[in-house]
Amino acid sequence: MSRLWVTGYRSYELGVFGNEDPKLLVIKDTLKKMLIGKIENGMDWLITGGQLGVEQWAAEVGLTLKPDYPELKIAVMTPFAEFGSNWNENNRGQYAQLASRVDFHQSVSEQPYHGPQQLRNYQEFMLTHTDEAAMVYDLEVEGKPKYDYRAIKQFAEQHAYPLTLIDMDWLQESANEYQENLNNGSQFE
Repeated sequence: MSRLWVTGYRSYELGVFGNEDPKLLVIKDTLKKMLIGKIENGMDWLITGGQLGVEQWAAEVGLTLKPDYPELKIAVMTPFAEFGSNWNENNRGQYAQLASRVDFHQSVSEQPYHGPQQLRNYQEFMLTHTDEAAMVYDLEVEGKPKYDYRAIKQFAEQHAYPLTLIDMDWLQESANEYQENLNNGSQFE
């Protein structure tokens, strides 16, 4: 069994607002190709959080891969109970719908948010319950994922814990490939 933690930027950090944003198509395609590579190399659990952005998009992409990779299981783990309860109705509904479709959904803490220690406990849980991580994160474009990045790097100093970093260059290459496929009229995969 091989378990992959996927995390990264929130949607607003990438300037993605809405499911039809062209940037989202590129990000999801990039995640899809990365996940297929991981699955074909033995990954069978995609474990992510519930944040709006890369975490939810990774779970959505994973769900689209299940027909071709039925061995793939998807878990959405949140740091605390009542996660997302302060979001608008649309975002809460989208999250609830996603949580209902994955193989496993649970909060690491059974308490509602009450302090940053829950977030550190969440990171520790994710690191000790996965075998590697993948992040959509660029060291030159800091954002909320910097805390997970630092935790992963610190953990990797003591453990064999590979990190796949999808940075802005990788996303730009994916965008160029996407545009090239559109220009050539080929089916985008």
